This record gives sequence, structure tokens and C-alpha cells, in this order.
Amino acid sequence: MRLSDLQNKDVVDVSTGVKLGSITDIEISNEGKIEKIYIYGKKGFWNLSKEEETILWQQITKIGSDVILVTKNLK
Repeated sequence: MRLSDLQNKDVVDVSTGVKLGSITDIEISNEGKIEKIYIYGKKGFWNLSKEEETILWQQITKIGSDVILVTKNLK
């Protein structure tokens, strides 16, 4: 799978079903493992403001054909 394949998928929070945004970038460790994904989503009143959010790789529950499911409240 390529980064461009991941960027075409919506990122959705499993617990709320809310679309968080789309992947804009990833962070890779020195060992070559993906540590974080960065998503650019819409926030605020009527989703007018936009902000970048970080999701840890461990928070990703499932990568499907058109969606990436994440658990934001990982303990």
C-alpha cells in the first residue's frame, strides 16, 4: 500500500462514527515504521475552521477499502 492509497481514504472515529478528515502526512521512525498519521479535518461551527490532528498508529483499528477506522480514546 502506498501513501497515496491512504490519502484517498476517510478517517473515521469508531466510537462516534464521525469523519475526522483525510490523511495529509505520516511520521516514520528511524526503523521505518509508521508512528503517526496527520489528518486535516474540519472543526467548529458548521465545520468552517480547519485544523491538523495527530493520530498514533496504535489508534488505527482497521484500514478498509475506502475508510480508516480509529479509536481516539486509546488508554
